[in-house]
Amino acid sequence: MTQLLNRPIPNRLLPVLRAVWAASIYLVAGFAWIAFSDRLVEAWFEDPAMLSRVQTWKGFFFILVTGLVVFTILLRQLHKDRTLLTLQYGQSQALRQRERQLTVLMDNLPGMAYRRLRDDQWSLLFVSDGCVELTGYEPSELIDSRRLGYSDLVDAPTRERVGQVISEAFANNEPFSVEYALIRKDKREIWVWERGRAVTDEQGDTLVEGIVLDISERKKLESELAEMATRDPLTGLFNRRELSRLLEEELERAKRYQRSMAILWIDFDHFKDVNDTHGHAAGDSVLKSVSKLFLDSVRSVDWVGRFGGEEFVIVLPEMDANEAHETAERIRDLVSSVPQPLGDGRSVRLTISVGVAVYPNHGLTAPQLRAAADRAMYRAKDRGRNCVSMAHLSPHVHNEA
Repeated sequence: MTQLLNRPIPNRLLPVLRAVWAASIYLVAGFAWIAFSDRLVEAWFEDPAMLSRVQTWKGFFFILVTGLVVFTILLRQLHKDRTLLTLQYGQSQALRQRERQLTVLMDNLPGMAYRRLRDDQWSLLFVSDGCVELTGYEPSELIDSRRLGYSDLVDAPTRERVGQVISEAFANNEPFSVEYALIRKDKREIWVWERGRAVTDEQGDTLVEGIVLDISERKKLESELAEMATRDPLTGLFNRRELSRLLEEELERAKRYQRSMAILWIDFDHFKDVNDTHGHAAGDSVLKSVSKLFLDSVRSVDWVGRFGGEEFVIVLPEMDANEAHETAERIRDLVSSVPQPLGDGRSVRLTISVGVAVYPNHGLTAPQLRAAADRAMYRAKDRGRNCVSMAHLSPHVHNEA
């Protein structure tokens, strides 16, 4: 019973209750006037003529009193209604102002704000105008998946990965952040960063709310920084550190599958003369040209790097001594036969000395192979330059023999 009394009255019943309350007051007052006023008048006035006049004035007085009561009730009610309407108008104006501010804020975001379902289509219930700049699609094309779902802008592995990140965040009641590639309407791929969290709507359903920002420029910068960390800035080849890492990987693979592999240690002959005669800019032009020649002369599985100055190293996976020697001779002959541009319309002929070391004949570790190939390169220089020299067998090979 207490719970029924404390239960709030629905808004739609309030006017009915007010009308019942006003009618009840009027009926009580009317019945009380009719029941008691006639007795009092008859007791006070015995003369029939006077009684008749008093009854007439009593009726006028009743009309006046009931009119004042109705006026008072209506005036009070109108004051309440006016106050309520003023309050509602102020609230609606404030709400509209907040909506305008929120719309301006969302439309000026560098990406798009959204609210969506947790279905396979990632169906959008709301999306800001930033959707056009980000995806190329109008909001009307994506809302309720009218043309396509937001999930159609990413590939299947990405959908699975993003869905897993969101599920884990929801399970821990935490916001989520995720980066992924998105295909725009013009088929251009961009990288985006999405941050959001779970919300519950009026029906108790769990939705996703968040923002999506374009981070393509940041990704491009990260790629360039990663490239700078692994590439020689002049030639674009792998630098010393990255090529050393690749050599270690290829050596581990060779050991695991019991395959051979080779490295070529290349040094230009009399390259100092090019710099001294034509300048360092001409020398840089030559190095870039020869680097491209090296890349065009090896297989797609081979690795080419610049170790510093005019020293270059080529890693040749799954290549034995004879094949490595033939590759080195082919590259040496190509360099000596093709004039290299100096960058000013002129060209110069160069030669190289090449040292060849092969796993496991000339070493079992990367440092051993590099040292063996380096020594072989210097023997090639001692033999008159412009030639290829094979490394000497390492002690462990002699011992096994």
